[in-house]
Amino acid sequence: MNTPVRIGVLGTHSTGKTTLLKRIEMELRGHGVCVARTGRLAKRAAALGLPKMHQHTVASTEWIIAQGIADEIAAAAQGAEVILADRAPLDAIAYLHAAMEFRGEHLHRLERERLRLLASTQLPKYDLLLATVLDPQAPVDQRHAYDPRYRLLVDRHVHGLLSDDPIPHTRVTSDPASQSQAIEQALHLCTQEAAV
Repeated sequence: MNTPVRIGVLGTHSTGKTTLLKRIEMELRGHGVCVARTGRLAKRAAALGLPKMHQHTVASTEWIIAQGIADEIAAAAQGAEVILADRAPLDAIAYLHAAMEFRGEHLHRLERERLRLLASTQLPKYDLLLATVLDPQAPVDQRHAYDPRYRLLVDRHVHGLLSDDPIPHTRVTSDPASQSQAIEQALHLCTQEAAV
């Protein structure tokens, strides 16, 4: 079994993560690449009764990270040449940190370190991380019109986690040129790998 190319996306809600991955997927499929896209982790967690958004807990965060890892393993086992991960593991941690700050709570150091360790085991597997950037002026999809303060907190924590280590990533803004550049970067990476 060949090792698939892995592209992960992370960022606060309603910043175009899923749309970006759909566009990358369409381009890759147009080049005959076998693509698997994972996602809908928060919705699946909520369907199990786990809290999400500003109610995020350690348990819901751990489930999202573990399920995302399991989904990527399954996609690789099914022969995907490229795996597009809608919400790389650090994303869940950023949502938890934002939720704790939003509620005025503090995460115990050992829980923070344990979750960060779990997420960090996956970081070397990604060939490309795309981090969407919140544009406060961009219209918000009303289906996802959550508290704007929480949305800002998530954005700050996503980019803070990425810069803490620092973790190689590409920032993707709402600007069409930035979006196109990210798609081209992903396409070049995947078609280059397929040619090897």
